[in-house]
Formats: sequence, structure tokens, C-alpha cells
Amino acid sequence: MAARCLLPYPLLPAARAVPYGNMAAAKAVLVQYVVLRGDLARPPRSWPLGAVVAQGCHAALAAVHGYREHPDTGAYLEQGGAMRTVVLEAPDENSLLALAELLKLQGLDHRLWVENPEGIPTCLALRPYPKNQVHPHLRNLKLLK
Repeated sequence: MAARCLLPYPLLPAARAVPYGNMAAAKAVLVQYVVLRGDLARPPRSWPLGAVVAQGCHAALAAVHGYREHPDTGAYLEQGGAMRTVVLEAPDENSLLALAELLKLQGLDHRLWVENPEGIPTCLALRPYPKNQVHPHLRNLKLLK
């Protein structure tokens, strides 16, 4: 008897794995960018590392779920262990909110994560994009350390 996996969500069709019409575009590197507030882990807030990491996870999952029908998201998920994620740092709440506004003005799909019930914006994540489409908007941010 064959084993069956019962998943609570539909599998993405393999046809979504190549969202581009030509081979040059198909070689575009898909990256999901996650931008965390760096001040959360430093005094006076001093959030535990696990709490900060959880914020990034929440934002990344919200972006992937919110844009699950986009061909780039499907192609990114089809990469499995080869997915590329870049975690950047926004120095504080104001810079994170300014980035969210810039992305909105540029028409770039993203999710801003707000920790509740406190109502604290902590992180944002873009849906997976070809790196060359979004990197120019993020190049002023440093890698999170």
C-alpha cells in the first residue's frame, strides 16, 4: 500500500517553476529580502534573539502567503533548499516605515509585520523577486548582524 501525504494546503503546480518566456530571464536569481529592525535587539529594547528571528519568519511567511499566486513565488518555492533569502537591517522604526512607503510607491509587493497587541512595526519582507528588480531600492541597507 502506498503512503499518502495529507497536506493542509495545496501543492504549487510544477508549471509555475519557470515564470519567464525566455532562457535569459529564467536565469534571473530569485531572492526574498527580509528587513528587520536592528534596534529591537539593542538596548533599551534588548529583545531576545529568538523573538527577533520570529519577526523575520512571520514577515517572510506573510509575504510568501500573500503573493502565493505570483509566478516568481512559485518558482522560488520550487527551488527548495536552493532558495536565497537576504536579511537586511533597518536601523529603527522610522526607517522601516519609510522603506515600506518607498516600496509601496515603487509598486513592489511586500508585507510589513506589526507585532500585536503592542502594535510595533518590526519587520518587512518582499515577495520573492529577481534580484536585479529590487536590489537598487535596498542597496543602502546593511546585512543584519
